[in-house]
Amino acid sequence: MPTKLYVGNIPWSQMDADLEKLFAEHGTVVSAEVVLDRHTGRSRGFGFVVMGTEEECKRAIQALDQEEVGGRSIVVNHAHRKTQAAKPGRRRAKAKATS
Repeated sequence: MPTKLYVGNIPWSQMDADLEKLFAEHGTVVSAEVVLDRHTGRSRGFGFVVMGTEEECKRAIQALDQEEVGGRSIVVNHAHRKTQAAKPGRRRAKAKATS
């Protein structure tokens, strides 16, 4: 079962340690990461937390989803794998047959 959680709408000031502390109240936190913009180094407003067990994930979701943190209502749910979407306008041209 998945033990990785998506945490969205987090305050811009939140860092990895803040997420870890918040989720540690609900179980064992294996890792906590706030996603940063690669150009500015600032938070992108979401992150991921890996909990020790599925039961701890469920407890954290139940306790923290829609809770106010730093003036914002955070979103907590199971993380899903990113699907590879086709980029528009990036089709390969068919080779023309020569006669």
